[in-house]
Amino acid sequence: MFDFLLNDEQLKLRDEAREFTNWVPKEMILDMDAEKIQFPREYLKEAGRRNLLGIRLPKALGGRGLGWVEDTMVAEEIGVASYSLACLWGVGADIVCEAISEYGIDELKQEVVVPLLKGDVYAAECLTEPRGGSDFFGAATIARKDGSDWIINGQKRFIVGAEGADWFMVYAVTNPESKAHERLTCFMIPRTKGVESKYIYGLMGVRGGGAGRVIFNDVRIPERYALNGINGGFQVFKTNMIPERFGTAAMTIGSVRPAVEIATRYTSMRKAFGTTIANFQAVGFRVADSVQKLDAMRAMVYATARAIDSGKVRAGRLRRMVSESKKFVTETSWEIANNCMQVMGGIGYTNVYPIERILRDIRLSMIWVGTNEIMQLIIQNEWYKEYFKVLSKENVRDVEQDAPNAGDVEEKVYE
Repeated sequence: MFDFLLNDEQLKLRDEAREFTNWVPKEMILDMDAEKIQFPREYLKEAGRRNLLGIRLPKALGGRGLGWVEDTMVAEEIGVASYSLACLWGVGADIVCEAISEYGIDELKQEVVVPLLKGDVYAAECLTEPRGGSDFFGAATIARKDGSDWIINGQKRFIVGAEGADWFMVYAVTNPESKAHERLTCFMIPRTKGVESKYIYGLMGVRGGGAGRVIFNDVRIPERYALNGINGGFQVFKTNMIPERFGTAAMTIGSVRPAVEIATRYTSMRKAFGTTIANFQAVGFRVADSVQKLDAMRAMVYATARAIDSGKVRAGRLRRMVSESKKFVTETSWEIANNCMQVMGGIGYTNVYPIERILRDIRLSMIWVGTNEIMQLIIQNEWYKEYFKVLSKENVRDVEQDAPNAGDVEEKVYE
């Protein structure tokens, strides 16, 4: 985040996050990428010890009680060490805990949120199913009522932290005959009898975070573990789309930032044709372009964070801004990672430098928590709705009329 936009307390928190990132052992990062580590519990434990989990969660539950400006600032710094670590940091503390804090009963808050923010337990969010990705409402996991309990059957896949999770936030169909928005319930399910996780994926990047499949076979849970009540899952999903997608944007900036720094140092030292290669415009311009994009990403994320924190921005506009941030940042970060590899030439394609790992990791950002095609769809829908409901009625100049033949209505054919 831009330091000149932050106050002294925010800068202090940023430095705390940087100290934590500097604590991360090199061996942990390398062993996660080599899949020698499947789930780094010690990382989350240390984050909890430093009170760096749940930046926006209430202090009463162990969080910091701060806003999105602080959250995105910390997320950027967290992302620097490893995109995989940043994903784990965000899923449990930012996504699952926010849902419980907003929609769960006090018992769940004490049983899940409080120990999770201390780093003692971990929770995973379970959205994607084998037969459904972007089609969230096509979920096939079923929950049926049995006395005062619910019995869960189904599967979820591509679940970050599946191997290490103590709790799973699971969307299941509880009202199959109803409309899509009224058929789902969001349950908190402990790792108990009938819950099985399988670490089965050979991931291109973002390794070591325990991503896997979770199977629920006649899992019995009490109704009080439903967030927002039975058939209230859609509202939980809508709420979670902000921390899922906006959090992804912020941490992706942090994960690609080292690529720019490494490429800058390398091109300032590497010589060819009697001079450092940074002096060649073909090289220096790519680095300059990457820096420009980095600043543009930060500006968009900061503006969106301020919009959310203000409490004054319409929900539809926030959905658009969050989707814009996720799409723009992740696609731009991919461009930056490729630029940095390109200016470093062949050595950038080896594991002498971490550019190749950063590039592999960044690729996930355009897919998970809602593909960028879904982001584009949201942007389109929310913009058209906002324009015709609000913006077109505001007292602004109608520039369409500032054309020489604007009055030739017979030329304005629409059908």
